[in-house]
Amino acid sequence: MPTIAIVGAGPGLGLSIAKVFGRNGFSVALVSRTQEKVDRLAAELGESGVDAAGFAADVMDGSSLAAAFDRIKERFGGVDVLEYSPAPHSAVPGITQAGPLDVTVENIQPQLDYYLYGGITAVRQVLPDMIERDSGTLLFTTGGSSMDPLAGPPEFTNIAIGSGALRAWVLKLHQTLAGTGVYAAHIPLSVWIGAGGPETQPDTIAQRYWDIYTKRDGAEHPYAAP
Repeated sequence: MPTIAIVGAGPGLGLSIAKVFGRNGFSVALVSRTQEKVDRLAAELGESGVDAAGFAADVMDGSSLAAAFDRIKERFGGVDVLEYSPAPHSAVPGITQAGPLDVTVENIQPQLDYYLYGGITAVRQVLPDMIERDSGTLLFTTGGSSMDPLAGPPEFTNIAIGSGALRAWVLKLHQTLAGTGVYAAHIPLSVWIGAGGPETQPDTIAQRYWDIYTKRDGAEHPYAAP
């Protein structure tokens, strides 16, 4: 049975992605900072017949994230799809917002840790095996300001810098992996999830991830609600 690892799993989009892949025969590894949260999500998935388990890790702590993937491999054997989508729904120590006039090295660094360095660390846990078997998918989710910094308010400047750095790396990763069995893609979301009509709902957006996974076409798939 193939396995998807969702890093940054939560009760919104992460859970919806887990349900879509679970319905299609995937086991699900849920990674987030709080064990209680991922255990609760795993239990909900289990009630619908999905083989799921939670693994606590902090994307800003590389050793913590690497250890979580060691546990994932022990539980599921390997990862076929990695979906990386850290999204702070509550305060994260060290993470602040800053506008262009207030940006400093100090308030950019945590954003780079959160988006870029966490993404690189997660990929390094699964990519060597994917390359060896010539099969695998890497999906990365950010906000729309990673692709278009003008899409968000000015106070998102340091977020745009951190997530934009992740985007740049993912696009180069896609370019480098072209022609292999490993596929990498970036999904920038210009939508407040759950804040409007059907197009903003996590179940609707999650279906897009399954389509991207199955079609494996293109490096970037922007999503914006009408």
